[in-house]
Amino acid sequence: MFKNIKGDVLGGLTAGIVALPLALAFGVSSGLGPSAGLYGAIFLSFFAALFGGTATQISGPTAPMTAVSMVVIATIIGVHNGSVEKALPYILAVFLLSGIFQIGLGILGLGKYIKYIPYPVVSGFMTAIGVIILITQILPLIGYDAKKDDALVESYRPAAEQSLVQKILDDETKDGTLIIEDFEQAIERANKINESEIREEAENLAKNNSSGVIGTIKAIPRAIGFINWIEVVLAFATIFIIYGFKRITTAVPSTLVALIVVSGVAIGFDIDYISIQQIPNGFPKIQWSLFTDFDFLGIFPYIFTALTLSLLGAIDSLLTSVVADNLTKTRHLPNKELIGQGIGNSIGAIFGGLPGAGATIRTVVNIQSGGKTKLSGMIAGMVLLLILLVLSPLASKIPAAVLAGILVTVGIGVMDYKGLNVLSKVPITEIVIMSVVLLLSVFWNLVYAVGIGLLLACLFFMKKMGDLSKENSKIAPFSEKEGGKKQSSENVYIKHLDGPLFFGFTSEFVSIANQIPKTASIIIIDMKNVPYIDQSGLFALEDVILDLNKENITVLLAGIQSQPKLLMKKIGILEKLIPNDRVFESTNDSKSFIVKKLNSK
Repeated sequence: MFKNIKGDVLGGLTAGIVALPLALAFGVSSGLGPSAGLYGAIFLSFFAALFGGTATQISGPTAPMTAVSMVVIATIIGVHNGSVEKALPYILAVFLLSGIFQIGLGILGLGKYIKYIPYPVVSGFMTAIGVIILITQILPLIGYDAKKDDALVESYRPAAEQSLVQKILDDETKDGTLIIEDFEQAIERANKINESEIREEAENLAKNNSSGVIGTIKAIPRAIGFINWIEVVLAFATIFIIYGFKRITTAVPSTLVALIVVSGVAIGFDIDYISIQQIPNGFPKIQWSLFTDFDFLGIFPYIFTALTLSLLGAIDSLLTSVVADNLTKTRHLPNKELIGQGIGNSIGAIFGGLPGAGATIRTVVNIQSGGKTKLSGMIAGMVLLLILLVLSPLASKIPAAVLAGILVTVGIGVMDYKGLNVLSKVPITEIVIMSVVLLLSVFWNLVYAVGIGLLLACLFFMKKMGDLSKENSKIAPFSEKEGGKKQSSENVYIKHLDGPLFFGFTSEFVSIANQIPKTASIIIIDMKNVPYIDQSGLFALEDVILDLNKENITVLLAGIQSQPKLLMKKIGILEKLIPNDRVFESTNDSKSFIVKKLNSK
């Protein structure tokens, strides 16, 4: 690990510095604040490198993981009436559970199967991530804060009063029952609600209802009247520097340059701007509420979400591992990498950090700067920890508009332009899958969108395979050559099968079998091009053979491959239903049996 100490130190230092603005930006975007993004980057980078299977991987919060986390956070906060404090144990429990799921995926050796997720699903999802980031950054970009919109906050006053009373009733209710004494105490507490509490609750409701894609879109018409041009200038200056500085040199990360320059100008000239949330000073603290306030019933509805988050992190990380392999000419260990990512995300959740994955840009920067071993990723995490311990007061002064500008460039960059550019050239089914995933992800639910996309991809694939098998499977008279003279018997037919005999093809298989002429006395089922058969295919084949036997038609089987042969023996198609003397290596091998059978009549 220490053979490349100089390169690893430089690579880790550079990668850590590059990760800083993104970690802060993703934290703010998630709704948990910049500290959550920074904590996630620190612990995930260190422990994923230590236990992972990709030597040069740099991990931390990424755009896809943050987008899903943002939905999880908003949903759970909404369930807890806008209280981040009450929702936090459940949010972190989902993050912890996703890390544990990743460890499980690695232990079970499922890392190698992640690659089978269809490209249209990944493409639609990645483009949706970009669209979500762009939409949700519109309000920060123009400097609109729903909490400071007095008229909007006042409109939520009745709902705030109702919410506060409901919280009191929920606190006083025990085992689903509210007794008289508790009800009286609830009334007493409700009478003590003051104006500041109502105002704070109304602000939270206004903020929550103006967040997310739908909330942002609804808020835009109102927000236009509150444009803060200072925030707009700071955001666009950030964007301009990020894209412009790359034309000068790529040796220094343009994102970091934009963060330092624009923040420095805003702070140095004492500009009146909106800063990010305060970053706590000192080493991150264990979030004991994750264990003390945890309720399994409260987390149960989000188990599937945690699994999806873990799968997304696995895909994100392993794709980055492939990029690292191509650059370093090495081979990563996928299952070990998943275990490392899971450990990092689990520990990060315990300290209140956002989940993340292997980050492609940060990994490439690490490699280009000389990083070659796990030490580089560990150093990147320690660099971020040092920045937290020493520079957190200064980092807390970063303008929110600067991070919004950074996220706009991330949103633009994360979209799958490769997939979008070939939309007019790919099959309509793939366009449908990508579009469904994209639209459902943006306007409904990221988790369900991916699940529906996978289901559609499977259905379309099975339909296509079934159609191909049907097109290539046919019935024809069987011809043979004997003594140089070609003979054809109208009583002997051959049924060619081409492709897997599975549940997507069984109905077509049966319909083709029904086309066998009534005059047939012998039918050869040629299975040399059937590499796979499932239970549905087995039973369909059995039914067809039984029906043919009832018609006194002799069935021969030829060219059976190993997998179909094994299953056909197990359920009795071979040896019991079809005797061994009617099973042949090829159709040509069946000639003598056919001649003997025909001559015996």
